[in-house]
Amino acid sequence: MKLLLDQNLSRRLLRSIIEDFPESNHVVYLKMDRDDDLQIWAYAMKNQFSIVTKDKDFLQMSGLYGHPPKVIHRGIGNCSVDDLDALLIKHIGHIRAFEKHQTKSYLHLV
Repeated sequence: MKLLLDQNLSRRLLRSIIEDFPESNHVVYLKMDRDDDLQIWAYAMKNQFSIVTKDKDFLQMSGLYGHPPKVIHRGIGNCSVDDLDALLIKHIGHIRAFEKHQTKSYLHLV
């Protein structure tokens, strides 16, 4: 599973998750940090990424358009990169199952 980290998440997170999620990327490294959500959505769909975000707009888009791309929503408040990394690693089994699920379009992590 390739994860595309949204601009509202730290770039440092990518270094922490790349071993578990090879080929993942961050919108800043793709020079998309000023793009709107629809452009990020289209890029993720075309390039087979799942979007990781704390932006509720992507949840609404997921409900409206379905998937791909799938959306992983960070449902915890402000936290450190280490806390978010721990959250993703804690739920790696759920994330992998979510990737294979045919009908689910978003995953809410807390």
